[in-house]
Amino acid sequence: MLALDVRNITKNYPGFRLDNVSFQLEQGYIMGFIGANGAGKTTTIKSILNMIQPDGGEVHVLGKRMADHELELKQEIGSAFGGIDFYMRSRIKTLTDVIKTFYTHWDDDTYRRYLKRFKLDENKKIAELSTGMKVKYGLALALSHGAKLLVLDEPTSGLDPVARDDLLDIFQELVLGGEISILFSTHITTDLEKCADYITFIDNGRIVGSADKEQFIASYRLLNGKESQLAQVRERLISCKVNSFGFTGLIRTEDYDASSGILSAAPTLEEIMVYYAKKEDIRV
Repeated sequence: MLALDVRNITKNYPGFRLDNVSFQLEQGYIMGFIGANGAGKTTTIKSILNMIQPDGGEVHVLGKRMADHELELKQEIGSAFGGIDFYMRSRIKTLTDVIKTFYTHWDDDTYRRYLKRFKLDENKKIAELSTGMKVKYGLALALSHGAKLLVLDEPTSGLDPVARDDLLDIFQELVLGGEISILFSTHITTDLEKCADYITFIDNGRIVGSADKEQFIASYRLLNGKESQLAQVRERLISCKVNSFGFTGLIRTEDYDASSGILSAAPTLEEIMVYYAKKEDIRV
């Protein structure tokens, strides 16, 4: 069964358009959702959760159309958007006692296990929490009501490397049983290289690719050549950087001719994002 099926979501804003966004996440897997700031990640996630109304398209969660079964499906979805920035004067315990009443399958034991793992003091006020602690609290809430799909926007933002590593371990533990699925956006692509099964890449409101992580990376090559060789491939490059040693450029694997004599290597996810962000430069 598909945990998430996003079909041709469109949303128009002045100066920006989410353009027929489509991708699928199978149950029991982790999908990293990547793209530069302003690419459309948060707009897509809010559309999935029906927090904003798309102009077109539809979302299916666990086989049911979100627009028709929103209240039912939100019992099955855990979501977090970075830190908690509301009811700042309330204590963690007070806020949790209100939030848990909305969930049929809230599990106090699970919640307290995550409080302990994240080293959260429930007597602290939200205003007293660091950015990282707010993120951890939001995740503790998202993980404590038996959700089958976790939709997380920048969940590792503000966490130190040790806390991030622990969180990625939790993600991998959660999907082991094959019932829980995770979609999370992040700028920290090394996190995805550690734990993601699939990558969906959005650029300027459009999905560039959505595939198995290894397959996604393998669909690009990073070229290193002499400046005199640039003319051979310039029109096929997504973008490039030129320096005194020559050039480096990103190209789709299908557009790369190994007989050209230009050296190539597999790019990282970060390099793919960076070169897409510079793609307008190639036309200058």
